[in-house]
Amino acid sequence: MTDWSSLHHAYGTAEDIPGLLSGVSPNPDAPQWDDLWSRLCHQGTVYSASYAALPVLTRMARQWSPSDRRMPLCLAGAIVASTDQPYGDEDPRATYAREMSDLVKLTEEALQDPGLADDPTYVHLLAALLSFEGVEVWGEWLDGLNDEEYEVPCPACGSENFIVFGQYGHFSTTDSMYMKHATARRVPLRPQTPSSMDGLARRLHTRAEADGQSDIAHKLCYVFGHAQCAHCDAVFSVDEAIVARWGS
Repeated sequence: MTDWSSLHHAYGTAEDIPGLLSGVSPNPDAPQWDDLWSRLCHQGTVYSASYAALPVLTRMARQWSPSDRRMPLCLAGAIVASTDQPYGDEDPRATYAREMSDLVKLTEEALQDPGLADDPTYVHLLAALLSFEGVEVWGEWLDGLNDEEYEVPCPACGSENFIVFGQYGHFSTTDSMYMKHATARRVPLRPQTPSSMDGLARRLHTRAEADGQSDIAHKLCYVFGHAQCAHCDAVFSVDEAIVARWGS
């Protein structure tokens, strides 16, 4: 049995966590989910109680249907992906290896749900899958696909570039207010073609297409493509710049 009184979350002792976990439902709007997120993964920070909750979240996901298990999977994925561990350096993939194996399978099933069409939760689940598999950076930062933007420094000159791919166009710019005006320089992105993809890029693109997520597959071509710095004109790999910024 877990001694929750000896564990901590963002607001103190974790004695309230069992009650919150037992009171949640598949409804993502249930207030208990907000309470759990704010305690166990507060602005991306995790605590001793965060990891202790993983077996419960796994059991919950196992008992619920693929369409109902999205919230426990996404919360578990965010916990596992977090590199902000101010109170220790536990590796949840090692401590909870059996749960990780189950979570991979459960997430694979959830990703195939047709109800995820045009739902940003798809990217969250895909990120969770990468977290459980131990893929660095992307488990925590894949959500840029939903934001349709990544901010990365140019590897050559260090200038901050906004890599934009969505409703505002497909370009790099140094203007943080690009969505409000078009006066700053915009340099078109150079997407990678699906046929030239390999490794993680090919896997994610193939997965998105198979799951009927053509818009996500299209965005991946830009995230794994190239950009030209809007300040110095150096051409760089977008995904490599993302990993360099947030990798260990």
